[in-house]
Amino acid sequence: MAKKITNLLIFLPLGIILIIFCVANRQVVTLAFNPFRPEDQALSLSAPLFVFIFIALIIGIMLGSAATWLNQAKYRKRVRIEAKEAARWQAEADRHKNRAEEIAGQLPSR
Repeated sequence: MAKKITNLLIFLPLGIILIIFCVANRQVVTLAFNPFRPEDQALSLSAPLFVFIFIALIIGIMLGSAATWLNQAKYRKRVRIEAKEAARWQAEADRHKNRAEEIAGQLPSR
């Protein structure tokens, strides 16, 4: 419940600010990819400013996520190795337990 309230207090104002930003920046701007001839229409895009900002934000989130995922690869590999080792140790413990029960079953009763 507290997490929902916290998310509401954070994301609702952020969403309102984002909507206001989009409405205020509806002017069409041209993004030129040719630094030597910016007026060249073949290598330029025209769209509202907030579209370019959203695209940059999405690309930044994707690149940051990919960098984090690649950086954590060593930890995921370690978890896989240790999980296999834990399963191996558990199987060995089960074998010893079963063997101990067999031996206890073979002992004469008092």
